[in-house]
Amino acid sequence: MGCKDPVAEKSISLFNGKSFTGWEGDTLKTWRIDDGMLIGGSLETTVPHNDFLCTDRPYDNFILKLKIKLTGKEGFSNSGIQFRSKRLADPEYEMTGYQADWGEGYWASLYDESRRNKTLIAPDSVEVHKWIRINDWNDYEIRAEDKRIRLYINGHLTVDYTEEDPEIPQTGLIGLQIHGGGKAEAAFKDITIEELN
Repeated sequence: MGCKDPVAEKSISLFNGKSFTGWEGDTLKTWRIDDGMLIGGSLETTVPHNDFLCTDRPYDNFILKLKIKLTGKEGFSNSGIQFRSKRLADPEYEMTGYQADWGEGYWASLYDESRRNKTLIAPDSVEVHKWIRINDWNDYEIRAEDKRIRLYINGHLTVDYTEEDPEIPQTGLIGLQIHGGGKAEAAFKDITIEELN
């Protein structure tokens, strides 16, 4: 008789595979649902600017797991997962906060979007290329526990970061990103979260 995974029992799905329930964003032009996936961007026309599909409520301490696939035809192909973030008023399509980054030069690194505007910590570029599957599905895991943030890609720890600035918010929205400037698509599926006490 096998043991059940206690984490899996506490996890809940954030996407039902069929509707945008629990999410908000540009669901008319930028984001769509196809075969159980959330997809942002286009391979036919250049994505004009960053765009985010966000949860309709904030989260602080959690383990977020999802599958991500980034494909691009030309221009800048990049994606990522915002967390402990918020939408900006100007420009209204942008977000500010932590981003678990995804794309060439940024694979599985931690970026500070529209705030400090820099990579806070990145994995070794040679090592991370051994772990990732370009143009294919990858398992991304974000563990946010108080001031400590850990990122895992396909089971490999890529980031272990502790926030030292007491002014940086440790709660906020989760957002899926498609970066502007390229003919690219970011696809996400099997999105689950376990909230931690």
